[in-house]
Amino acid sequence: MKLRIKNILWGILLFLFFSFLLVFFLFLFYAKDLPRPEFFTEKATVQSTKIYDKTGKILLYEVFGEERRTYVPLSLVPDYLKKAVLVAEDANFYYHHGIDFKGILRAFIENLKLGAPVYGGSTISQQLIRSTFLSTKKSIDRKIKEIILTLELERRYSKDQILEWYLNQIPFGQNAYGVEAASQIYFKKSVSEINLAEAATLAALIKAPYRYSPYDENGKKELLARKNYILKKMLEKGFISQKEYEESLNYQLSFAPKKIEIKAPYFTLWVLNQLEEKFSKEYLAKAGLKVYTTLDWNLQQIAEKVLAEGIEKNKKFNAFNGAILAISPKTGEVLAMSVGNGDYFADPYPPECKEGIDCLFDPKFNVIVGTKNYRGRQPGSAFKPFVYATAFSKGFSDKDIVIDEPTNFGIWGGKEYIPQNYDGKFRGPVTLREALAQSLNVPSVKVLLSMAGLEDSVKTAQALGITTLKGPFGPSIVLGGWEVLPLEITAAYGVFANDGYRNLPFAIWKIEDSQGNVIFEQKISPVKVLESKVARMINDILSDNEARTPAFGENSPLYFEGYQVAVKTGTTQDYRDAWTIGYTPSIVVGVWVGNNNNEPIEKKPGVMIAAPIFHQFLEKVLPTLGNETFPKVEN
Repeated sequence: MKLRIKNILWGILLFLFFSFLLVFFLFLFYAKDLPRPEFFTEKATVQSTKIYDKTGKILLYEVFGEERRTYVPLSLVPDYLKKAVLVAEDANFYYHHGIDFKGILRAFIENLKLGAPVYGGSTISQQLIRSTFLSTKKSIDRKIKEIILTLELERRYSKDQILEWYLNQIPFGQNAYGVEAASQIYFKKSVSEINLAEAATLAALIKAPYRYSPYDENGKKELLARKNYILKKMLEKGFISQKEYEESLNYQLSFAPKKIEIKAPYFTLWVLNQLEEKFSKEYLAKAGLKVYTTLDWNLQQIAEKVLAEGIEKNKKFNAFNGAILAISPKTGEVLAMSVGNGDYFADPYPPECKEGIDCLFDPKFNVIVGTKNYRGRQPGSAFKPFVYATAFSKGFSDKDIVIDEPTNFGIWGGKEYIPQNYDGKFRGPVTLREALAQSLNVPSVKVLLSMAGLEDSVKTAQALGITTLKGPFGPSIVLGGWEVLPLEITAAYGVFANDGYRNLPFAIWKIEDSQGNVIFEQKISPVKVLESKVARMINDILSDNEARTPAFGENSPLYFEGYQVAVKTGTTQDYRDAWTIGYTPSIVVGVWVGNNNNEPIEKKPGVMIAAPIFHQFLEKVLPTLGNETFPKVEN
């Protein structure tokens, strides 16, 4: 009998021993899969790339893939959000060791009462392990691994560290992962700025983010009900006062609209194209880069407003599109850029048109920078300053005389070339100053052919930054018969403003990685491409209101009382394009008006269609720039 009892005891001991060994080896086997702590922070650095204005304060756009994430330390998470999450997901978080057996039992009983699986028994630590390392496939192996990894996680790391990782890992719907991304998407504010009601709402989303979506009518009702339940639990646990509870219960939540959030879309998407040339789309979506652009948000808002208003007025002239661009001639920074009404997601016009083919207005096309095969728009008389600059560089003076008279310039392109002035009149002997200031066509062709030279004028334009000119060339180039990009011709005028120094236009100042290390920074490298005396002569003529008055009037939109502004208009011969480009030493602004499908506008010059937009913009901007004047012309 004693021997039998002894054998049974030995059997039990052996069973326990081998069971212990089995559990021990299982623990070792699965625990080895728990990575080092750096994994959590490395995973957290799968963050969206953010594009900012030049101050770094205005977020223009966020580039994200399947996961939109911004990591924040626990210290920046409001205390009431932490408590709301604990109440909603794991009230005993700070008291258990990873597995809350009491919580599992309590959830089981509550679910039996309700007849549905309403309450979960998983702890925050379990949820973190599950969402980070395990597949969604349910199995015994997966559950064993979950328990072992959870226990090992709790053994290795502090509760606060686990909570921080959890708050940056969990999904909230709408591609938002972590509390910071969720706060930005749903409330358009940082998580450190949300109030108690908003915090309880975020905590409510964790359980079932798609079921509780605020963008679904039924989902929103369930979300608000769960938010109120969480607030009640916080009150019961003494986390909030009765007053805070009632205020948060009655607080009217305002959810951000569910749409693509992008500011200054034409500029920002241009920046994005440049980023995609440097980095892959996949990398941008997860690298957490901070891109600081050149955009001046104040100027951008002015540009969008005046352009949209101007286009609305120009519809009576059959002009349905337009563009505005502002650049700093001293650096090349693109300060503002807008097309159409500023809404990239607007409907094309007319409604039945095919985008990219026959639309008067195509919101998806950026006429300023275009696409790879886009050579731009014809600049009309806005090209003339390059020809006159070439003549001045060869020693001709603004006082030299040309005769404005009917002239046959011979056979060009298979037919006689006999240009006319904009008003059909001829003025006889005029100085080069008068010819350029009043934009006279016949004298300008004479300057091109007899003083500047056709090929040399093209070389001047190219030296100033215009790349789209393709030969063979003819005399109509001085009247803008060849295409240019609005970006390039506006920047080229900046050479005049900058005393002959060229700064190529750029949009990205600096790029930082997710750790704040600078991985790209724009260098300003001005290149002397035009003699200062030539640039100063062009500035002096284009800002000479008296010289242009016979053609434009004394108080035209080209004149700014108290400021020295050099301006040139342009209208193509067939009235498909209207331009105004002007500048001070501090800023150069280009405005184009026309139609995407190249349909002619009404026969109105650029001074009537593009110049009012130019004037409205610069009138608002000049007082903020200081009253800087051009260097004097040397005798």
